[in-house]
Amino acid sequence: MIFLLIIIFICILSFEVPEIIKNKYWHELKVYFIFIIISFILSLFYVLNIHIPNPVKGIEFVVKNLLHLNYN
Repeated sequence: MIFLLIIIFICILSFEVPEIIKNKYWHELKVYFIFIIISFILSLFYVLNIHIPNPVKGIEFVVKNLLHLNYN
């Protein structure tokens, strides 16, 4: 399954990156790689059955407890 995940991400990269390089969008390429790396890591965690915490709970904690904004 991990091999299939790597193949899929290589296909995505081989489809998208040449056009970005051809147009010389270097800053966009950096941002693209950051998002690809994050998505690959999250996908790898999912494939390996590693629990990924829910980001909504973290945002909820910040809004309710740190900012003291309680919406009813």
